[in-house]
Amino acid sequence: MIAAAAVILLAIVVLPQLWVRHTIRRHQLDRPDLDGTGGELARHLLNRFDLHHVKVEITDAGDHYDPGAKAVRLTAKHHDGRSLSAVAIAAHEVGHALQDARGDRMLALRQRLVAFARTTDIIAGVFFLASPVLFGLARTPLALIGMIALGIAFLAVRVVVDLVTLPVETDASFRTALPILEHGRYLQPSDMPAVKSVLRAAAFTYLAGALISLVNLGRWIRLLV
Repeated sequence: MIAAAAVILLAIVVLPQLWVRHTIRRHQLDRPDLDGTGGELARHLLNRFDLHHVKVEITDAGDHYDPGAKAVRLTAKHHDGRSLSAVAIAAHEVGHALQDARGDRMLALRQRLVAFARTTDIIAGVFFLASPVLFGLARTPLALIGMIALGIAFLAVRVVVDLVTLPVETDASFRTALPILEHGRYLQPSDMPAVKSVLRAAAFTYLAGALISLVNLGRWIRLLV
């Protein structure tokens, strides 16, 4: 039973990551018939929506939008590539820039939570490393419950960040990027199913992280109850 549960949990965590990577890689073949690269499309869309101050940069840290630096950052394969994945990912990250420009509350909430989570993650790392010693020093059941509750609280912060991130990502893909690509006729209608699948993968990039956080949280809750 324990082995089966471990396999199921591993599949829940790993399969979304594999699906995201497979979907994006599947549509990464360069298409000479496309009008421009992902970076060029990002620059064009930002200019189109009067976001001239937002930069487009190449990064090694994964495709993302940085609200603090006002920068859309794309990996080299998406910045310089002429593929459906490059187009979809560029539009998705521009979608975040548009969220920022219109003062999207969920994006702002996520940014505040991320800043808070950076601090709690450091504290949590120290706490979990020291937890065997701390639990050994606990002299009363109440002290033990208090430490377990503290561990749950640390993990809950990351769960909240991941849960807030999911609607932000789906909005960037399906309420922002997809209508822009469809109404702007940047692609042929026959390409849209593939683009939708890439946008779906982009939206659920953080799903695996959310699942890992939930699994860890559930493990600590079991210790408490």
